[in-house]
Amino acid sequence: MPTARPRTPEVAGRPPRADRGAIQRISPGDLVELATDVGPVPMNVGAVLLLAEGSGADVAAVLAQRIGGVARLRQRLVTPPWGLGRPYWVDDADFDIEAHVSTVRCASPGDESALLSAAVDAVTRPLPRSRALWRAVVVTGLADEQIGLVVVLHHVLADGIGGLAVLARLVDGDASVSSAPQASGRVRAARPAPRAGDLLADSAAERWSMLRGALRAVARIHRGRVELGRGGGRRAPRCSLNASTGPRRRVATVEVDLAPVRAAGRRYGATVNDVLLVAVTGAMARTLRGRGEEVTELVVSVPVSARASTTSHDLGNQVGVMPVRAPVHGSVPARLARVAELTRAQKTQARGASAALVGPVFRLLAAARLFRWFVDRQRLVNSFLTNMPGPTAPLTFAGARVLRIIPVTITAGNVGVAFAALSYAGRLTVSVIVDPDVVPESDAVAEAVAGELRAVADA
Repeated sequence: MPTARPRTPEVAGRPPRADRGAIQRISPGDLVELATDVGPVPMNVGAVLLLAEGSGADVAAVLAQRIGGVARLRQRLVTPPWGLGRPYWVDDADFDIEAHVSTVRCASPGDESALLSAAVDAVTRPLPRSRALWRAVVVTGLADEQIGLVVVLHHVLADGIGGLAVLARLVDGDASVSSAPQASGRVRAARPAPRAGDLLADSAAERWSMLRGALRAVARIHRGRVELGRGGGRRAPRCSLNASTGPRRRVATVEVDLAPVRAAGRRYGATVNDVLLVAVTGAMARTLRGRGEEVTELVVSVPVSARASTTSHDLGNQVGVMPVRAPVHGSVPARLARVAELTRAQKTQARGASAALVGPVFRLLAAARLFRWFVDRQRLVNSFLTNMPGPTAPLTFAGARVLRIIPVTITAGNVGVAFAALSYAGRLTVSVIVDPDVVPESDAVAEAVAGELRAVADA
């Protein structure tokens, strides 16, 4: 089982330069996530693991054992003085697992709705910047003696692909897991923080590297315009689902077999993501019709990862955006074919290239303290959809089967309903995340998504 490395001895209070290692700067994509965390809800992402009863180990203790295998979970973020470059990660000399892992008892009756309420509370509470930017909450008192494990990361730490890499290090692997609880005492960091001179030299080298890569950056900007496609730049239809949101969130879920969804997409040259776009826009249109509103299309922003996979040693954010202008009228096959045509036209070989266009604009707005004003009034998208291909085989944690993995992503601004999908062991879970003050019909939206998915599968 991985354990934290012992603290490197210091000589006369000043360790040699070689002991400090490379400076671990956050990327430009990470900087966007950090700079835009200004809303009434924090820029956190989470996942709920529902564990079957029968674990022979203390879930919190096993989690504490495995944190040592993910270095980023034992590091905190430091913002240097102006002129010394972007923020960077350092080992947290005062890391204490007990400050990050807690246990709560689920409210009665201990069903899925109560579990999701506990998860929302964990995800929407800010993470202190003075510590490693994550938390885990073990939820007991569920029906059938099941256990919930809610893992929350700040978005600056990892995107969706990175979050899955962290999950892979936390669940059971080939090695056996001891059922004996281990002490979760204080872990000392191995490397001290870099000196100001190190930061200055590193920042200068980075700027020089950026100048040398200017031509490549121009090429990425062109590809980024393709990725933004027809959905970018034009106004999204005005509707009541777009209203300024507050601090409250509610989650409802839909779970279906993945195979029929995938097969339906293939019949029309579409992907699972295309099917989801048709389903969520159809569900939103149904909700609007129930409110007496009619639209012909809706714009949904889809994150596009620049990488298909990663490891827990290479986290951070490498993501662009692809706004898709999806029709909501016509037959399901016609809508699916149209969405597939649009997304094919917007995809490029340089996936995530749109970050080169969107990122600087968002950072500029954040620097001018205008980002929250912008997202509360934006007219570019109606909603967001995140879709991640999760583990294909069943997992276990501390010897207990992982029954479900439920994604929980939080968006701020004037987007009243957003969607997060994740496949796991042949099932597809879609989370409907709403501000209940803007979209009180969360259960109805989830039922509409399920209906749209059935309609696609039967098309």
